[in-house]
Amino acid sequence: MRKLKAARKNWELYLLLILPVAYFIIFRYVPMYGVQIAFKDFTPRAGIWGSPWVGFQYFREFFESYNFWTIIKNTILLSLLNLLISFPIPVIIAILLNQLAREKLKKFVQTVIYAPYFISTVVLAGMIIVFLSPNSGLINHIIGAFGGEPVLFMSEAGWFRPIYIMSTVWQETGFATIIYLAALAGIDPHLHEAAVVDGANKWQRIRHIDLTGILPTITVLFILAVGNLMNVGFEKAFLLQTDLNIDASEIISTYVYKIGIQRAQYSFSAAIGLFNAAINLVLLLIVNRAAKKISGNGLF
Repeated sequence: MRKLKAARKNWELYLLLILPVAYFIIFRYVPMYGVQIAFKDFTPRAGIWGSPWVGFQYFREFFESYNFWTIIKNTILLSLLNLLISFPIPVIIAILLNQLAREKLKKFVQTVIYAPYFISTVVLAGMIIVFLSPNSGLINHIIGAFGGEPVLFMSEAGWFRPIYIMSTVWQETGFATIIYLAALAGIDPHLHEAAVVDGANKWQRIRHIDLTGILPTITVLFILAVGNLMNVGFEKAFLLQTDLNIDASEIISTYVYKIGIQRAQYSFSAAIGLFNAAINLVLLLIVNRAAKKISGNGLF
């Protein structure tokens, strides 16, 4: 009865929940019905129910395929490097911006680093290809001006990861910075005043007040990032992929697209996708539990 009375009292809040709940049910939970094709020899004509069960056949085929370790290595390397490099940068920038006394300069810098977030992945990939072109690209013109030879950035596998990570940092740092700035804004300014009175310098205040204050936010975002570790952005990886850099650019998401959409091997691609999702789930649970033990903060 108490819960029913509380629901009636706050009916507006429950009304607002209808759309997000409906979204998750329709687009997240209902599609789970199709996961079973990973364990079936699915054909569109027979349908999901009519296709015969094959168990873990497609999982075994993926594990035994000649390019299994290459795809896993590329995915893990790209994900880890992307996490290690791109995750701390917004925290550092947010703390630096928070120390700026000039409000106009602070807003200008925020706008400059936030603007690339609104560029679509397709446009970003096109810009990268144009800028790095060996004949007409701006970067190679600068290299030529200093007496260097043109670099085939998009044709060498060794350049794929640096290009991917640098473009991710440029595009996504601004959005993450705003999240941390919002967390910093919630820190009681009296803590800084008391620290100044006690003789703390700026670095000590950053370390013991700012970093401590945004640690829960950092922990949650880190857990979410690790939970999506294997889900490297498909769009950019696919758009920057060429036949010459495929040794470094072929990751799980691009391989699933090729197998499932281009070759119509639906069960095989579903098995790979389910394997990828299971790894992400395990990583999420492990990191969340470790974070709760270490810092007391976690998702659940």
